[in-house]
Amino acid sequence: MFRQQAIRSISRRYATASATGTSTGPQARASVPNYALFSERLNLARSTILENKPLTLAQKILYAHLHDVGSMTSAPVAGETYLKLSPDRVAMQDASAQMAILQFMLSGMAQTAVPTSIHCDHLVEAYKGGDLDVARSWQSSREIYEFLQAASQKYGIAFWRPGSGIIHQLVLENYAAPGTLMLGTDSHTPNAGGLGMLAIGVGGADAVDAMAAIPWELKAPGIMGVHLRGKLSAWASPKDVILAVAGKLSVRGGTGFVVEYFGDGVDSLSCTGMATICNMGAEVGATTSVFPYAPSMARYLRATQRTGIAEAADTYRASYLSADAEVVADPSRYYDEVVEIDLAQLEPGYNGPFTPDLHTPRSKMTETTQAEGWTDRVSAALIGSCTNSSYQDLSRAASLARQASARGLRVAEGTEFLVSPGSEQIRATMERDGIQAAFEGIGATVLANACGPCIGQWNRDAGRAPSRESNSIVSSFNRNFRARNDGNPNTLNFLASPEMVLAAALSGRLSFNPLTDKLRDANGKEFALEPPVGSELPAEGYAAGRDEYKPLLDHQPDRQIPIDPASQRLQSLDAFKPWNGRDFADTRVLVTVQGKCTTDHISAAGKWLKYKGHLENLARNTLIGAANAAMDGAVNLVRNAVPSLTPAEGTIPDVATSYRDAGVPWMVIADYNYGEGSAREHAAMQPRFLGCNMVVARS
Repeated sequence: MFRQQAIRSISRRYATASATGTSTGPQARASVPNYALFSERLNLARSTILENKPLTLAQKILYAHLHDVGSMTSAPVAGETYLKLSPDRVAMQDASAQMAILQFMLSGMAQTAVPTSIHCDHLVEAYKGGDLDVARSWQSSREIYEFLQAASQKYGIAFWRPGSGIIHQLVLENYAAPGTLMLGTDSHTPNAGGLGMLAIGVGGADAVDAMAAIPWELKAPGIMGVHLRGKLSAWASPKDVILAVAGKLSVRGGTGFVVEYFGDGVDSLSCTGMATICNMGAEVGATTSVFPYAPSMARYLRATQRTGIAEAADTYRASYLSADAEVVADPSRYYDEVVEIDLAQLEPGYNGPFTPDLHTPRSKMTETTQAEGWTDRVSAALIGSCTNSSYQDLSRAASLARQASARGLRVAEGTEFLVSPGSEQIRATMERDGIQAAFEGIGATVLANACGPCIGQWNRDAGRAPSRESNSIVSSFNRNFRARNDGNPNTLNFLASPEMVLAAALSGRLSFNPLTDKLRDANGKEFALEPPVGSELPAEGYAAGRDEYKPLLDHQPDRQIPIDPASQRLQSLDAFKPWNGRDFADTRVLVTVQGKCTTDHISAAGKWLKYKGHLENLARNTLIGAANAAMDGAVNLVRNAVPSLTPAEGTIPDVATSYRDAGVPWMVIADYNYGEGSAREHAAMQPRFLGCNMVVARS
């Protein structure tokens, strides 16, 4: 009874919900949100627990999604109160969806309670390019795709096949709606904040709460305001905004906050540019990031066949989809912290290597490269990913490629140039409008519409890559932890805008500054690149792309979900043993982690992605990237503290397994920001599966 009532309540959040009040099944695009209902719920919270205080945008969206405001007796306190929320939507990528679906299967529900989608983007390895890599992924991961497709059909989930695009780009194009609340099983889910959605990255168990109509709990966040003034200069881009913000805040400066952008600079940005900024909010540890509803959002909604949402949002722009006027007039009074950014003074930047918050302005990059001893030669330049593969991004970079082609110039010798379109819609439009030809004309390989190198799905074979040598790559990606992209701990990955990546591809050098330096054409004559130009939206509209990459919307409630008991890729879940209520005793310290310990260190991606649905197999990579302070920083090496057990010294998973099998509880001691990154659920489940009973960390 409770779940049926919850589902009826959820369906009311959409103005176009079915008349019966039941779930509407898999969707190709979002329905029009019921803004009248959100406003009604917000006004109830305002008039009771909030005492009619002015609110930020993020607070409005959160309080409009409180599960039962009537049961609350006082206003939430940031960092203390746990909010019970009712999300509107769930989106999952194929790596994390496996564990989420395995958990949802235990719920006994016939259908998800909220509109849900699965996007197959993580298991496609970049190698030969485009359709060839998609075909290879079907060969290597057919079992996973068929499992996810069958589950989607059974539970009424929209299923996006491999090659259709990256989850965050597809959500922006189809499912994001201003003022709504979404959970996504990926840390870069906040990308949808560029369209005014409060989109939060979670683990599969949290997503399953929403899918099963269980209120989702979130510790009330603080609200950090970022005040944007002015307008970007010709060479600067939205990517440079978040690179600068990350440099100011560090990788933990946003922890516990929703980052909310405001100011006159907002209206100068494109919707997709705002999405880029929100996407990388994950790199400062923020709960999520969001922009107020702006004219560029309305333009983007109309361009992506969601005019109804734009029209509805236009009506509620002031009352619901932006901060109250008092907040904007006196931000320091209402935001917990305020960061000032003058867009006109912002210059292009590079962040890295090995951490996304080490910011170097372009004007200082040449001298810093020399002073730090970074490898100047760029071995690969990579454009795209979920962060920077919009039409605006690609058209601006293509304008530089065309300038080079006109002078007979291609990418520098020894530099590989790769382009990852964010979706089939983007790829088809890029092809139609000559952008793909411009890139290929200077030597680019266009990869599949998938994550690829950004998450370590990059086959840099021996013929193309410096094996374990120090080398520099420049990408428009969002994350650059050591060894993340190609498995080589000596690859220095610098994050930059697509325009700066293109300049690095042409010059082959980190030290090249396109704002001041010159290139040589095919005849040896020097020339300077003109500033990039591009279009916010395609003049002829977006091309639809190929039919096989449209979502599967085939609800079959009686569909059987295949899991082979002998599978090495999928494994049904058994519940962990509950805590016995007694204090822990005789717990051994397995490892004292030195320095960074992100989810890449705890549960590496790359070749391990294929085991995301098989906890036992995936546990074999637990903490293999962690440096052990007790052994002079040795990576993945620990001593066994129990003399009778073997091995006496070995890898972290091996010694952990020996403890578990002998019934010896163990723990981890760690430093700041333990668990920063994407695979947080697996990073929690794997140690527990191996017998860990606690992690003690500074934060």
